[in-house]
Amino acid sequence: MEDVTSLDELPLRDDLRGLTPYGAPQAPLPVALNVNENTHPVPDAVASDILDDIALALRDVNRYPDREFTVLREGFADYLGHGLTAEQIWAGNGSNEVLQHIMQAFAGPGRAAFGFAPTYSMYPLITQGTGARWVAGSRDDDYTLRPDDAARQVRDADPDVVLLCSPNNPTGTPLPLEVVEAVYEAARGVVVVDEAYHEFAPREASSALSLLHGRPRLAVSRTMSKAFAFAGARVGYLAADPAFIDALRLVRLPYHLSALTQAAAVAALRNSDTMLRMVDEIVEQRDRISATLEALGYTPHESWSNFVLFGGVDDPRAVWQALYEQGVLIRDVGIPHHLRVTAGTAAETTAFLEALASIGSPA
Repeated sequence: MEDVTSLDELPLRDDLRGLTPYGAPQAPLPVALNVNENTHPVPDAVASDILDDIALALRDVNRYPDREFTVLREGFADYLGHGLTAEQIWAGNGSNEVLQHIMQAFAGPGRAAFGFAPTYSMYPLITQGTGARWVAGSRDDDYTLRPDDAARQVRDADPDVVLLCSPNNPTGTPLPLEVVEAVYEAARGVVVVDEAYHEFAPREASSALSLLHGRPRLAVSRTMSKAFAFAGARVGYLAADPAFIDALRLVRLPYHLSALTQAAAVAALRNSDTMLRMVDEIVEQRDRISATLEALGYTPHESWSNFVLFGGVDDPRAVWQALYEQGVLIRDVGIPHHLRVTAGTAAETTAFLEALASIGSPA
């Protein structure tokens, strides 16, 4: 039997040939600010509480977990507010799995998903992975969206799924609720508002959760990876009409959320006030980054997230490499003359800004 030496020799689906897997650079550098993690650790008191709940769950780990993760759904409903109930909540192993469930249920072969580029790089990958076609719309030069133009693009594309990232990744751009309303009215299919970074927006900022009533084709997704510093736990969730949730049950794998994951997430939600205290510090560092970038001659874009996209970079690859050599890892997201940096701790922010300043003026 001959050894298989390359992917081309496997009977891969034709529509997957030539694609590249998602992958941000991973390197053991002292300051890693490239994947929008919350670089603050879980507070010790909360970690102890979570460990207690996991220890209890371990006693019954020989049994399958609650397939409907009822207690966790109740916790998410309580956390989100807006009069939501457990029947309107879904969850998965990270928001990417939640989005995959949506694509499996509402997209798939012969169907299309639509988003406004540039946006989250996993959207087209999840779309193509489920056999659907990805359609990219466009944004204004400052990466914003206008209700009338966004609606026009959606009508023209006539997709089965529309993905709206709010605030947008990788640009940090806010998304007015007027755009969501206009897109929903223009769309034939389902509309998903991905609010992965909502906790970093101004406190007075409205959530698309306020639009759910009377819109059964609308879903609002969130994650515990960012504000909750829970990226390694892999917990994402969404809110939608109960009928929308039923559709996701058709495609999920049985018992897809482990008992240990459920226990950890329930305990984290119980400590949400403590877990979210770090958000203010992250926002402070984000704004510090933006102000200093501008002073250094770069062009930071408005951000309601935990990262900053900045332009005015003559040679992004060279700047990225120079920072790398100083032990600082940021992200080249493929936008010409731009780089993106995550807002970390005060010390990490200082390390990034000092390293960037040492490279010299962008001019």
